[in-house]
Amino acid sequence: MQSGQQFENPTIKPTNHIIAMSTQSTQTTRALFSVSDKTGLAKFAEELGLFGIQILSTGGTAKELRKAGIPVTDVSEYTGAPELFDGRLKTLHPKVHGGLLQRRRNKKDIEEAAANNIPQIDFVVVNLYPFEQTVAKPDTTFDDAIENIDIGGPSMLRSAAKNFADVTVVIDPADYPRVIGCMRENDGKTTLALRRELALKVFERTSRYDAAILTYLESQDTDNASVMPSTLRLCLPKAQDLRYGENPHQKSALYGDFWKYYSQHGGKELSYTNILDIASASTLIDDLGDDSIAILKHTTPCGVAIDGTSPVEAWNLAFATDKDSPFGGVIVLPWKTEVDTDLVDVLKDIFVEIVIASSFTPGALAALQRRKNLRIIQRTGIPPFDLDLKSIPGGMLVQERDVLREAWSDFKVVTKRLPTEEEKFAMMFAWKVVKNAKSNAMVYAKYQGGTYRTLCIGAGQTSRVDASKIAIWKSEQADLSLVGSVLASEAFIPFADGAEAAFKAGATAIIQTGGSIRDKEVIAAADAAGAAMVMTGYRHFRHG
Repeated sequence: MQSGQQFENPTIKPTNHIIAMSTQSTQTTRALFSVSDKTGLAKFAEELGLFGIQILSTGGTAKELRKAGIPVTDVSEYTGAPELFDGRLKTLHPKVHGGLLQRRRNKKDIEEAAANNIPQIDFVVVNLYPFEQTVAKPDTTFDDAIENIDIGGPSMLRSAAKNFADVTVVIDPADYPRVIGCMRENDGKTTLALRRELALKVFERTSRYDAAILTYLESQDTDNASVMPSTLRLCLPKAQDLRYGENPHQKSALYGDFWKYYSQHGGKELSYTNILDIASASTLIDDLGDDSIAILKHTTPCGVAIDGTSPVEAWNLAFATDKDSPFGGVIVLPWKTEVDTDLVDVLKDIFVEIVIASSFTPGALAALQRRKNLRIIQRTGIPPFDLDLKSIPGGMLVQERDVLREAWSDFKVVTKRLPTEEEKFAMMFAWKVVKNAKSNAMVYAKYQGGTYRTLCIGAGQTSRVDASKIAIWKSEQADLSLVGSVLASEAFIPFADGAEAAFKAGATAIIQTGGSIRDKEVIAAADAAGAAMVMTGYRHFRHG
């Protein structure tokens, strides 16, 4: 059977604004290969050859196929045009794109193809130059990046994907077995459903590829540099559908590369809110560093400690901050410390929703996995994370991610009394914790003998005074003394009474942003109490 003769009716009729295409399968007779990722290449080409498909190929791909003993026709031989400009021009030719774009049911297309000696190409196997991987390397030059912008590949992919009614296009080596399986089940043909699915993958991939190129070139334009991109480009593949969003009536899905940096070793499938908690917990631990353990609820910390002697002791100190909030959806983070059976043992009587760590001993992992509802998450890396995005009616708000840029040397002591060394350590610790709490937020903390701990946390209030009152009330409920503690406020303390309440509760030092019109009054209250006060000049307000 000649290509083009398999369709009895060449007429295409629209149905509900979608072109009605034949659901018959297409016999593939000629395939064009040009791949950078050669995973499974030879085996796939060999299996296609068993169906009588002629293989066309270019450059390194053709060389790899010949090395495997697979007959190949060079594209330059097929088109009659040599490769030019160090391989920059290979497949941009009417015999390539005409072979892909001609409609097998269109009489005029078939006649024009015959008159111009353009055979049909029914199968395209192409993946793109590794542009993203190239520019991710720190030593990549601008010229190297430019040479890794693929031109012919996206052009062939788009031509083939546009004509998916007749052409099978494969961009992902993971799809090779599916394609062969489909052909075995359909007498050497592919189905329209499969071709449509593969075409969608092409347009998804080429859109991400173009976005990556634009992002890189924009970043290199130092004469017109801008922190914010001129066009916001979001091309993230769906990682998985989630059961629902924040509430059961909301649909939800996870997009992007989350699972490149996390793996799950037990428990129920992650929910939308679980992932939000994991993101917040990871940011907090990145700010705190090694040997820290944090307990979070609803993306805000409710207990944090650093104790280099024992993860168990760090847990006990963190948990003592607030023994009520951790139940029913808590996240516990030992970071840079292997979770062992001792730590697992202290968690056994607590309803813990998620445990996140960089590593687990075999015994600890086995013990945790016996709790069937516990989600066990291993964090395997720190992803690039530059922008925060929030959807709004009609658009998107975008900002730089709030990272901890400041150091103690950037801060200013504004009181007569200088802070002690212990107060300095405690203030810097509390500052990192309060940065990650929902605003308005107040954190009381203490440093003693190499151990850092939170004593109480008030967060997510409409009034900073209320946040402080709640924190103090929590310390009373936990029977934790605030004498000798420090207070951290992630924004300025607007009135002297807020500072006075902290000193009355036992705090001896405060770290805050500063910048209130009543700063002098607040400083005077600290001086009157013989306390120390540091103003950071940085605000870490977390609206939601």
